[in-house]
Amino acid sequence: MRLFWKLFCSMVLITALACALGGYALIDAQFRSSFNSEVSSLYEENDLLRYALAQELKFNPGYTRQDLADAAGNISITTGRGKVSFRLSGEEGETLGGSGALPVDAAQLTGTLPEGCRGWRLTELSDGRIYLHAASPLALADGMLYLENCREIAAVFQAREVQYQNFFYLMLALTAAVGVLSLIVSAMLLRPLERLSAAACRMAAGELDQRVRVDSDDEMGQLSADFNAMAARIERQVHELKEAARRQEDFIGSFAHEIKTPLTSIIGYADLLRSRPATPEQVQESAGYIFSEGRRLEALSRKLMDLIVLDKQDFPLRTVPLDVFLNRTGGALRPALEAQGICLTVKTQAVPAQMEPDLMETVCLNLLDNARKAMETGGSILLEGFAEEAGCCIQVTDTGKGIPPEELERVTEAFYMVDKSRARAQGGAGLGLALCQRIVDLHGGTLELESAVGKGTRVRVHLKGGKGA
Repeated sequence: MRLFWKLFCSMVLITALACALGGYALIDAQFRSSFNSEVSSLYEENDLLRYALAQELKFNPGYTRQDLADAAGNISITTGRGKVSFRLSGEEGETLGGSGALPVDAAQLTGTLPEGCRGWRLTELSDGRIYLHAASPLALADGMLYLENCREIAAVFQAREVQYQNFFYLMLALTAAVGVLSLIVSAMLLRPLERLSAAACRMAAGELDQRVRVDSDDEMGQLSADFNAMAARIERQVHELKEAARRQEDFIGSFAHEIKTPLTSIIGYADLLRSRPATPEQVQESAGYIFSEGRRLEALSRKLMDLIVLDKQDFPLRTVPLDVFLNRTGGALRPALEAQGICLTVKTQAVPAQMEPDLMETVCLNLLDNARKAMETGGSILLEGFAEEAGCCIQVTDTGKGIPPEELERVTEAFYMVDKSRARAQGGAGLGLALCQRIVDLHGGTLELESAVGKGTRVRVHLKGGKGA
């Protein structure tokens, strides 16, 4: 059974039961009060009759039982209900005299009375009449007399039956009214639960931004507030999990992208050693590039992990000679560029630059690699480094296809590729410039792009520090 119907039925049953018990108690108390009042009136009439008979005995002390019974016919007592009928009977229940006839049998009462005590009995006749029958003993010299009187009280019982009947109809109307009110109250009380249930279902379907309105400060309001706090925490945790998964995906994509450049250099210099006669100096230079690129690949994997997965922001920067840095960076890609017929020129000033060398080399190699990919065969790339007022600038200029103006603002977005078919054919994933932008931001610098379709592209990296570093 649903909670709504449990609450509704409980309210109706409890109210009906309480009203029924209360009504029964009130009707019964009123009936007992009326009944006791009739008993008191019956005893008062009996006392009046005893007083009258006592006065008769006072003036005639020698009366026998029969004498007193004969004299009782002349006694008359009148109350608000009219003349009181009474009877004098003997110890065996025989009638000796009195005033008027009583419809009840004397022996049914007098035979059960304790010696010297008065009492009453309730008698119902076959025609439906109900009488209260009272008797009190009178001790005379020749024996015991019983003074009896009675009152009809059927009206008291009839009044109780009428009250029971009226109360039954009242209970029906009250139960119906309580039922309607219980429906309304149950709906109002359970409305917050319905909202909670609906919100929980939507959250289960993936809508984690669901919240419920808090309308009160009672238990329901507290439950709604607790649900909102729980939902906010779940949404935050799910967002953090998604963000962690995204960073892991970015790391995998970035690492797969970045590993190609040092591998290209390693393969290129290894191929030179394998396929061409070389002087000891050339062998030493090629082996040096292979070794340094291997070490850079090892360090790069760790730093990319820190940058992307762990979201580290405090890489230590150190002062690096810009000319040495750019000449070494350009030399790493020179074999691959020469194999494609591309001329690489490095022009740089001997100025100090503040940077994290491995990460900034990733930026430069990405820019050179993008320039290489922008040219099918042949062309030229110019790698420059020079001082600026606020630091230094690294500039890469190519004579490739260029980037349409409407694409320039989006090329630093993750996974965005201007020429998707060419990028996929060359193994690109659209992560290079996005990673460059993040590394440049980490250095507190800026990345600028200028391009003209069919003429080429120029990329500037402005770094802080420079001569004052």
